[in-house]
Amino acid sequence: MQVTLPARLYGCPDAWLRERAGVFGRTWLFLGHEAEAPGAGDWIAADLAGHRLLMVRGADGALRAFHNVCRHRAGPLVSGVAGNCGRELVCGYHGWRYTLEGRLRAATGFGAAEAFDPREFGLLGVRLEIWRGLAFVTLDADAAPLAGTVAPLEALLAGRGLDIARPAARRAHELACDWKVYAENYLEGYHIGSVHPVLSDELGSAEYRVRVEGDLVIQEAVGVNDGPQAGVWGWLWPNLGINVYRDGAMIERMTPVGPGRVRLDYLFLNDGGEGALGEALVASDRLTDEDASICEAVQRNLSAGAYETGVLSTVHEGAVGWFQRRIGEIHQ
Repeated sequence: MQVTLPARLYGCPDAWLRERAGVFGRTWLFLGHEAEAPGAGDWIAADLAGHRLLMVRGADGALRAFHNVCRHRAGPLVSGVAGNCGRELVCGYHGWRYTLEGRLRAATGFGAAEAFDPREFGLLGVRLEIWRGLAFVTLDADAAPLAGTVAPLEALLAGRGLDIARPAARRAHELACDWKVYAENYLEGYHIGSVHPVLSDELGSAEYRVRVEGDLVIQEAVGVNDGPQAGVWGWLWPNLGINVYRDGAMIERMTPVGPGRVRLDYLFLNDGGEGALGEALVASDRLTDEDASICEAVQRNLSAGAYETGVLSTVHEGAVGWFQRRIGEIHQ
C-alpha cells in the first residue's frame, strides 16, 4: 500500500515552480509534428509550463527550436500556435530581426554608437529531435538522446506494425485542476466503469492492464482486437499521451498553465478519411468532458482542506504510484 502525495502539492504555487524547473525543465517535451511546418518560415509555438518555445523550418529545410524571446527586451518573436514568418523572425516589440537559423540580422534603430556585437545576441537555441515525425525539445543540455526515452514505445509500435499518421486536426481545452490530477486520472483504468459508461461498454469483458517500462506507461485492453479501442495507449513521462490505432493516432499533451490549472492540447493524426476523423473527435470530446468533470471535482476537494492523503491500490493504481514517487522526489 502506498500513501498518496499530500493534497497541498496540488495547486500550490511553490509546487508549480518546483515542477516547472525540476520536471518540465529537465526532460523531453512534445512540441508538434514536423509536417505542421512543411515550408521555410513555417513555425509552431507553445507555452510548456511557462517555457515559451517555438520551432521554425529554415531555408535549408531543417527544423530548429528556440525560446520565443527576443534578446533585446524579451519581446515575443511569434504569437499564436502556428504560422509563417517569411524569411526572418521579427520581434513584435521593437522589430529586431533574426534569420531562421537564429542569427541576429538587424537590431532595428541601433547604430554604430551602440557598440555591441550582434553575433553575441542570437536567439537562445533549444535542443530538438524528431521521432516518427513528432518533434520534441528539451531545455536540458545534458539530457540523454530522445531515442532512449521513446525506445519502449518504438518497440511496441514496431512489433505491432503500427505507424503514426499525418496531422489532421487540433483541439485544446483548459481545466480547473492541477496537471497532476489529470495525469493521474489518465494513468489508471480503475475509474472507467464509473466515469466513462460508453467506453466501459466498448471494452466489455476485456481485461484492462497497465504496466510501466522506463519512462513509458502502457495501457491495454486485452481481448479488444477489432473494436474502436484496438491499438496501443501509451503515456510518456512527464505529460504526453500517445494513442495509436489502425487508421490514426491521437497525441494528448497535458501542460500546467499555472497552479491548479492544466491545458490539454490534442493533435489528431488520421489516415482513415473524414469519417474516421469525425468519430475520433466525437469520442475524444465525450471522454474529455467526462474526465474534466471528475478531475475538477477532485481538485475542489483537494483544495477544500479536509483531505490530506489517501492510499493507492497496488492492483489498479501501480502507474499512479510510479508517477507520484517521481513527483515526490522533486519535492524532497
